[in-house]
Parts: sequence; C-alpha cells; structure tokens
Amino acid sequence: MTFTKQIQVLLKKELLIEWRQKFALNGMLLYVISTVYVCYMSFKFRGGELTPITWNAIFWIVLLFTAMNAVAKSFMLESKNRQLYYYVIHSPQAVIVSKIIYNTILMVFLGMVCLLVYSIVLGNPVQDMGLFILNVLMGSLGFSSVLTMIAAIASKAANGGTLMAVMGFPVIIPMLLMLIKISKNAMDGLAMSQSLDEILVLGAINLVVLALTYLLFPYLWRG
Repeated sequence: MTFTKQIQVLLKKELLIEWRQKFALNGMLLYVISTVYVCYMSFKFRGGELTPITWNAIFWIVLLFTAMNAVAKSFMLESKNRQLYYYVIHSPQAVIVSKIIYNTILMVFLGMVCLLVYSIVLGNPVQDMGLFILNVLMGSLGFSSVLTMIAAIASKAANGGTLMAVMGFPVIIPMLLMLIKISKNAMDGLAMSQSLDEILVLGAINLVVLALTYLLFPYLWRG
C-alpha cells in the first residue's frame, strides 16, 4: 500500500469514527457555544465594555482551549491493541500525517463555528475579515500539528492529560503571540503587507513543527 493510500485509509477511518461517535464533536460544539456565552454574560450583563483588544485575546483563548480538548483524544482514546494493529500495517509517518490532517480539518470547522458564534454574541470588530480567516486557518494548522505530537507523547504516560497541558503551553505561546498580533492588524484594517513578517514567522513555525513531528514520531511510535 502506497504512502498516499495509507493516509487516505487512515483519514477515512478517523472521519468514520467521528461520525459514529457524534458525542465527541457535539461536546466540542457545546464547549465553544457555552464558553462564548459565559464571556457574553461576564461583559454584557455586567455593563462592561468589550474592547477590540479584549475581544481578540478572549477569542484566541477560547480557540486554544478548544484545540486542547479536541486534539487530546487523538491517541488517548485508542487502545493498545488498535495501536499495535496500526504499527503492523501502516507506516508511522502515515499515521501522524493522517492525524494532523484530520485534526486540522476539525480545528478549521471548530474555528469557523467559534468565529460565527463569537461574532453573533459579542459583535465583530474585524475590518479585514480575509486576513483574520487566513490567520484562523494557519492557527488551526499550528495548533493541530503541535498538539497532535504532544498528544502522542502524553499517551505514553500514565497521566496524559496533565502532561499534555504542561508540555503544550510553552510550545504554543510563541505561535499564539503571532496569531494575536496578526489578528490585531486585521481588526485595525491594516494592509496584509503590514502583517507579512508575522505571517512568514507563523508559517515558518508551522513548517518546523511539521518537519520535526514527521521525523521524530517514528521513534516515539516504536517506543
């Protein structure tokens, strides 16, 4: 079986499992909607003013914790027998690439839902929506690549959830700073050229993380 075919088979498997276990996706949607509504109650019901800077920061905090919850199950919900089965018939590179692709698709969907609900409930001060959506897409890829690898590492430990949180945040922080800065430029209506340096840095971070994940995962897979 070719490498591309392995990825297609594994990706189809991930989508079928998600379709059969809709409670996981529904739980993520409920998490996004309830979190945004709590933010609404905190600012609107108490008469506080939600500034654009606060709007931006809270949006990425919500999306980050959504990613943590969504990607954490990548390896933790799979039994040892199933992982052994994958080990026999698929290459480790195909396994991790399919996981990253699936988690990116999931995060893009959750990110768009979060942006839609967030805009309806708390308003939308973004002036350059194209740049903002591009930023959400790049953030979804970055979160997925980083957290998928960390989820794989955490699945080997006894207390994987805590380990994932401890390992995830230091790696995510540089990426999060770039995402917030690009979003701020989009909210201010600045030209995309003004954000080109940040976009290139964010793209470079994503490429480095993807390359390291692709190269290092086989050693983790054999462990």
